[in-house]
Amino acid sequence: MWGIVPAAGRGSRIQPLAFSKELLPVGSRLEAGVERPCAVSEYLVERMIRGGADKVCFVISPGKSDIMEYYGAGYGDASIAYVVQPQASGLCDAIFRATPLVPDDELVLVGLPDTVWFPDHGLAELPDDALSFLLFPVERPEFFDAVVMDADGRVIEIQVKSPEARSNWIWGAFKMPGRVLHELHALWRERDRADEYFGTLVNAYLARGGRAVGVKAGTAYVDVGTLNGYRAAIGLLADAADGGGEIAAGARVALGRPAGRAVEGLHDANRE
Repeated sequence: MWGIVPAAGRGSRIQPLAFSKELLPVGSRLEAGVERPCAVSEYLVERMIRGGADKVCFVISPGKSDIMEYYGAGYGDASIAYVVQPQASGLCDAIFRATPLVPDDELVLVGLPDTVWFPDHGLAELPDDALSFLLFPVERPEFFDAVVMDADGRVIEIQVKSPEARSNWIWGAFKMPGRVLHELHALWRERDRADEYFGTLVNAYLARGGRAVGVKAGTAYVDVGTLNGYRAAIGLLADAADGGGEIAAGARVALGRPAGRAVEGLHDANRE
């Protein structure tokens, strides 16, 4: 199973930064009993691995070589590949840069690397046979892509950043067979690549008779792409770590570490 991580965006809402926003230090891992910071995108990578991904593709821009340096060729048991989006041209363009890697009969997960959400096993709740969205309740759906469904959980419409959103459930990640990924890619090209947002493309897909479902398995969702979101994510993870139980297990990354830049000479807090 592939995980696609669109990471080519400029991150203009949280600039200036001296590094890619996907490497913002949010959260932590324990190494030999010592707590160390981790990059925010590691939370998505680990949630994809928990959802079944054994290969992850980062879609990066030419100026984001620091992501390659950080992750290298793998994370834990998952292999990592990279494709380049020449310029920031929207989420659809970023996702479809990875389509040559994905055969029709392989499943695909897609998530946003500057988000933190719970539960950490949420992607495992999504079905394998259709385009399916992992949904989260939020107070301000007009800032996100609100998902409108019927009583059976079938998606009727995705309302993209609509001030009149009819649902407070937004998508935070999604899953589909490779076959559906290629169908969406073909439709996007047929529409002259006009869709910047994935939600508008999905609406066209549904109008053509396509099927999508929503799964209300999410409990908490934070967009780390703003300063307020950054603070909220740190608070969410701290509360989760202190809360105990199942949610505490996802408060720190634990499935591995990036295989990129070697970490040498780390200060050992146990020697203080």
